[in-house]
Amino acid sequence: MALSLQNPKVSVSVVFVAAMFMNILDTTIVNTAIPAIGRQFDASVSSTGAVASAYLVSLAVVIPASGWLGDRFGTRRIFLVALALFTLASGLCGLASSLGQLIGFRVLQGVGGGMMTPVGMAMLFRVFPQNERVRASRILVLPTALAPALGPVLGGLFVDHLSWHWAFIVNVPIGLAALVFGAMYLPESEKGERGRFDALGFVLAGVGLGSLMYAVSEGPVRGWGTVGIVAPGILGVVLLVALVVHELRTAAPLLHLRLLRDRIFSSSILIMIPATAGFLGFLYAFPLLQQEGLGRSASTSGFLTFPEAIGVMVGSQIISRLYPVVGPRRLMAVGAAVVAALAAFLSTIDGGTPDAVVVVAMFFLGLAMSSVFIPQQSAAFANISARETGQASGLFNALRQTGAAVGVATLATVIAVIGPLESSGGAGAPVPNLTAYHAAFLVSAGLLVVAALMALRIRDSDAASTMGTRDDAGAAAATQPSAPQAPDRPGPASRSGEERA
Repeated sequence: MALSLQNPKVSVSVVFVAAMFMNILDTTIVNTAIPAIGRQFDASVSSTGAVASAYLVSLAVVIPASGWLGDRFGTRRIFLVALALFTLASGLCGLASSLGQLIGFRVLQGVGGGMMTPVGMAMLFRVFPQNERVRASRILVLPTALAPALGPVLGGLFVDHLSWHWAFIVNVPIGLAALVFGAMYLPESEKGERGRFDALGFVLAGVGLGSLMYAVSEGPVRGWGTVGIVAPGILGVVLLVALVVHELRTAAPLLHLRLLRDRIFSSSILIMIPATAGFLGFLYAFPLLQQEGLGRSASTSGFLTFPEAIGVMVGSQIISRLYPVVGPRRLMAVGAAVVAALAAFLSTIDGGTPDAVVVVAMFFLGLAMSSVFIPQQSAAFANISARETGQASGLFNALRQTGAAVGVATLATVIAVIGPLESSGGAGAPVPNLTAYHAAFLVSAGLLVVAALMALRIRDSDAASTMGTRDDAGAAAATQPSAPQAPDRPGPASRSGEERA
């Protein structure tokens, strides 16, 4: 058993799945626990919203620098530091005795999470050659699918039967176990490109993304027309435009935007943003419909959401076998279209809809979503060299996090604008307005339709190195440890990708 754990593919996969699962789980559990936090600290909705936005802002500030840090100090070292910081901050959040303390510890938690995910992804893609990227994506999809669905279940159980503190404390044993395992078995990391630190790029990216993330996450609560939202929103856009200009001119950019010249990388990102926005936005709105619209408990809502995760896990086994034969283009286009259709169908449910119908629909929604996520993650890095993986992962995750925040904010805004409550027609109290939630589901479906249309622009030939053909397998074999210098040079697949572009 010890020999298998010393296999870099095994050790990196185990630690990364545990860390990413913990990171994503934290967000969904906390969303469930925020009302209880507000009640304990006697805080308004806008005040408790900072518990979520503080994490997102610090995450956005750190992600752009994660690639450079991993290349400069080694991905193994930075990953373990980030994991330790996230675990420590989680424990501190669980011990917080005031709202101010909790928000401060959430900022610290975001710093750890902002480094952990992109650096871990870079480690994963460096130990799996191009023709094994489907296997790596199958690993990536586990925490991505399971955590958002399991979060409401655990969050509901904690809030209903224990306390909101457990929403954070649950991370501590997972983090400690992953930290000990990683210290024992993670391989020493290869160094990537290590130019000088782009301080101006870091300030522009950190403040720009942080301001935009704050505006997007708080806009639905505070109001999009308020100065406190408009000002940081405009500041964020201006600074990000300045960032693009600066990064394209500097010799050692913090974010290698020139990587977007790679056609399959940029095309995958263009699919990822609306797909992530639609999917995670739906997973945000669905529990709201169940709890606020239909009066279900947090636990029941979580159990109705959970079949989506089962669908993704089952689908990942199927899609990983279809990918080399079918290719990413058709899988992503059909998968996104099916998810859109199911989201539209779920926009018709109400209190009279049998739970069995909802469970089946959620299962197949997850099953279809796996045919978007796995090909997209596999194909994106097809022509990215090992030396550029850290930078590409930082850019990829920054844009994915932006897409997730935009999706949640968009659906939250739709619900708020239409109104989650409506008059009962008499002197009685307002009743839930299911139309608001149904409209949010339709917006989610629309975002997935956009992703499906974008997927039609993919060229399967650009992702040939990830599809496991004989020629590509031979090329990948040439880059294995017998020729350690090869991973730092573009291989045949990379050169052919550049020629096609």
